[in-house]
Amino acid sequence: MIKLSALGDFVQAMGPFAAIRAHHPDARITLLTTKPYAALAKASPYFDEVWIDHRPKPWDVPGMLRLRKMLRSAKFQMVYDLQTSDRSSRYFHLVQSGTPWSGIATNASHPHANPGRNFMHTIDRQADQLRMAGIPETPLPDLSWVERDLRKFRLPQTFALMVPGGAAHRAGKRWPAERYGAIARRLGERTIATVLIGTEADNDAIAPVLAASSTAMSLADHTELLDIPAIARQAWAAIGNDTGPMHLAAAAGCRSVVLFSNESDPALCAPRGRVEILRKPDLAQLEVDEVWEALATLTT
Repeated sequence: MIKLSALGDFVQAMGPFAAIRAHHPDARITLLTTKPYAALAKASPYFDEVWIDHRPKPWDVPGMLRLRKMLRSAKFQMVYDLQTSDRSSRYFHLVQSGTPWSGIATNASHPHANPGRNFMHTIDRQADQLRMAGIPETPLPDLSWVERDLRKFRLPQTFALMVPGGAAHRAGKRWPAERYGAIARRLGERTIATVLIGTEADNDAIAPVLAASSTAMSLADHTELLDIPAIARQAWAAIGNDTGPMHLAAAAGCRSVVLFSNESDPALCAPRGRVEILRKPDLAQLEVDEVWEALATLTT
């Protein structure tokens, strides 16, 4: 299987991973991915091997030759390209000639020949791709298998998980931090603590929440990828922007409110499960009361 990035897309591929494993129960299955997702892939029950794609540039001849040698060495009997990008489609020419291939590469033996594929939700698109390759059913992403020792975090007994940050270059995908602070304050008044996750780059979004609520705590830069679904399983609910950790939370079964602007289209990429989607063209237009009501509805 090929699935390179990004985090939300990788999580949404968990359903196809499970479907392919179930369809080939006795096969030795290798995943080609990128370094950030290797630990999550290795911990999963779907793969026998996880290979790292260092994504050599097309003009990096030594790098491309090393990748070709690696791909040909295994003599794969089937390839499922779940990335379906220009890059992964080029890899069609790097594997052994005649290898069966599910994807969008020219001359693939099992093409995803749906002219509307680019207008389908990622989960529906991949399920459709697998149906055309002979796999009739694809489950939703499921991270219930993740097990972690969370004692080091000293989590509150009752808490909401909050993801107020996101990619720094996509500021339009962030709900104003002070409004997250208002939600954290209301949660605290109901004896529900707030646990914030993110990276150091999210500190500008996390600091106002900590300032607004005495019951908020930050785990920014203290969690590994596998910690997040395990934490989410213990959470009363999760709330956050359209960013990878919210996909992890939803796939863990956590009740989740996810906020979208016109920077992304939930019809194409929103997490599924026990999820409430709120969308405004500009997230500055989304009021605290609207988010609070969505949380209340979801958790009633």
